[in-house]
Amino acid sequence: MSADTEALRWRRIGAVVAAVGVAAGAFGAHALGEHPRLETWKTAAHYEMLHGIAMCLPGLPKITRILLLVGTLIFAGSLYLLVLLDQPWLGAITPFGGVALIAGWLSAASALPPSGHR
Repeated sequence: MSADTEALRWRRIGAVVAAVGVAAGAFGAHALGEHPRLETWKTAAHYEMLHGIAMCLPGLPKITRILLLVGTLIFAGSLYLLVLLDQPWLGAITPFGGVALIAGWLSAASALPPSGHR
């Protein structure tokens, strides 16, 4: 797969992840009403959207994108399930997604060229 093809594939993946984040946020705002864990849902949608956008950024290494995708799926996914299934134990899974997200951002930071060098 060429670098351009792979970059396009990741932009598409990131765009879909961000779109699902927007849809999840809208669902939470309109369907969950006064749900006691609405803030948890909002956090999941917010993180999903931000990290979907990040996956679209040009020049990120593949490992960074993978970490952001896996982290988002685990972090936001566990929070969505926690709210929908009312299973608080799912919150114990969320930090694993957070660690993957942090690793993704650190991977991005280590891959950036020094200022003025391209």
